[in-house]
Amino acid sequence: MNYVELGSRAHRKASVSMLLGSIVTFAILYSPQPLISLFSQQYQVSPATASASISLTTIALGMSLLFFTVVSNIWGRKGIMSLSLLLTSIFAIVSAFIHDFQAFLVFRFLEGISIAGFPSIAMAYLNEEFSPRAIGRVIGVYVAGTAIGGFIGRIIIGGLTDLFNWQFAMLMMGTVSLLLSLWFWFYLPASGNFTPSKTSLRQWLAGMRASLGDKNLLSMFITGFLLMGGYITVLNYIGYPLTQAPYHVSQTIFGFLFVVNLVGTWSSIWFGKLADRYSRKWVLGLAIAIFILGALMTLSSLLTVKVLGIAVVAFGFFAGHSVASGWVGVLAVKDFKAQASSFYLLFYYAGSSLVGWSSGFFLNRFGWNGLVYYTCALLIVSMLVSSQVKPNAKKRGLSPS
Repeated sequence: MNYVELGSRAHRKASVSMLLGSIVTFAILYSPQPLISLFSQQYQVSPATASASISLTTIALGMSLLFFTVVSNIWGRKGIMSLSLLLTSIFAIVSAFIHDFQAFLVFRFLEGISIAGFPSIAMAYLNEEFSPRAIGRVIGVYVAGTAIGGFIGRIIIGGLTDLFNWQFAMLMMGTVSLLLSLWFWFYLPASGNFTPSKTSLRQWLAGMRASLGDKNLLSMFITGFLLMGGYITVLNYIGYPLTQAPYHVSQTIFGFLFVVNLVGTWSSIWFGKLADRYSRKWVLGLAIAIFILGALMTLSSLLTVKVLGIAVVAFGFFAGHSVASGWVGVLAVKDFKAQASSFYLLFYYAGSSLVGWSSGFFLNRFGWNGLVYYTCALLIVSMLVSSQVKPNAKKRGLSPS
């Protein structure tokens, strides 16, 4: 295989392009998050219904992942990812002109379908084009883009909503995303190690059996489900205690609060490198323990400790996601790497949708403290599940598992 060499021009172009692609994807995906409590007030809906602006998008994304994986095996990686980014940006622009909340949710569902074309293929593209011995570092850069994108989307929406309204904020973000998507289309290097292939139902089912029948991969899928579910639970609902007494944080300040998520750009790259050098099992366990610590810190009545806790949550989550998603590429057999990555993301976004949505009812019943204890319980389960992965580095000739 003719792998892209680290430090080469192709590596720089691919890294910047994938960084921008992930920024567009996750900026649009999570842009309504600072507005969930505002939606509750403006449209008189419950926290669970307001959070559907996130959960509907992620469930549509999860359902569409496997379809795009199959299509990309026929049409190629770059074209599908480019089309995904362009359509997502256009949907974001159109949604800016929607004033009915139910209609807005319809467009958020459509965005979930279009968004799926990027993350479902991104990790497969990276696994194909870069050496397996460097994949932890490369995936770390990609995951860093998800942290940056999530931050940018939230801060733009929060700030511009205070200055104008959320529709104008969505219009501005969609326009900028469209420009970045065009840059991605023109500058991402074409796949060098991709060979088009027709995927029959029999082959697809074989890939599904290979992915879901592998206990190690299934452990990673469940880990991704719980990690993402816990992370989205904290970020979806932290606005309720912060925008109410005694804090009364404004939408602008609340949007800027998500700057703490940028620690994820560092932790994902750092833990990606650690996973290339040390036992992935222990590195992932450390990331989850940090996540739990951050969640517990948000129980404090001190605003500064709450904000610091969110930063620690972001640090632990992105570190854990970087290790877990990279580990899937290592564990999967060669012919089904793309499908295994898609199954990981299917579970990942199912966690975002199902756990994130259902946690709204938990918040109503038990308040913020109860929600935090629930989240910590999920994370402890994820730590136990990931610890069941059996080392197989010798069999695959890769770094320690």
